[in-house]
Amino acid sequence: MNKTRTAFFVSDRTGITAESLGNSLLSQFDGIHFRKVTLPFVDSEDKARDALTRINETSVSDGQRPIVFSTLIEPSVRLIIETADALILDMFEKFITPMETELNIHSSHKVGRSRGAGGNYTARIDAVNYALNHDDGGISRELHRAEIILVGVSRCGKTPTSLYLALQFGIFAANYPLVPEDFTSSDLPKALHALHDKLFGLTIQPERLHQIRSERSPNSRYATLENCRLEVKQAERMMRQACIPCIDITAMSVEEISTSILHQTGLKRKGSSG
Repeated sequence: MNKTRTAFFVSDRTGITAESLGNSLLSQFDGIHFRKVTLPFVDSEDKARDALTRINETSVSDGQRPIVFSTLIEPSVRLIIETADALILDMFEKFITPMETELNIHSSHKVGRSRGAGGNYTARIDAVNYALNHDDGGISRELHRAEIILVGVSRCGKTPTSLYLALQFGIFAANYPLVPEDFTSSDLPKALHALHDKLFGLTIQPERLHQIRSERSPNSRYATLENCRLEVKQAERMMRQACIPCIDITAMSVEEISTSILHQTGLKRKGSSG
């Protein structure tokens, strides 16, 4: 049995929804390597025919049918993709049709509607700008505007997590690195004293931190395993003494980190992904 299969994510928008749902399903099948191809902005019949050609060519070259996860809305575009020599998993059809029956009303079938659902675009852009300006303690004078402040040693995942919280959830997230100078005292850095209720800690296994830092600054004391162990130990001690909630992100994706933070803090989404 061929242990490699091709999976297509076909969407009339960015493909994020198709990827998210599709990857969740694919992850249930251990032992199979999925070659993943995203085809975004398939929003016309011409683009659908181009996508159809690519899917069918893959079916021939692979010698087996690809799996196609589709979130297409326009009926004429969907019909073209449905003729592909592939397993077609039409996600909107699976959910929208039963919902129309249950609610006794036809859906709007508007392309890209999910982009604006449940929140507002401007809020997420403002949150992203804030996260960028408050990366690694960038503008400490406006930390009071943050809804959450991620603390932890350098390179433990604070930046991607704060940006993900901003982009996906519209949350104003800052991050503040704990550096060796902060550990001369067991107390929190002065800039964080009045912001205790907004603090959330990230920690990481020293071996993984050593690997990450070595890629960025090879052969430096900053990246040595000994220093990584020391910094992680001191940071964890400081967060315990200050009673700051903390999670170990070593084996977690940025999506899992962000979801854990939302679950533990009770912060709510303000915007939805496009």
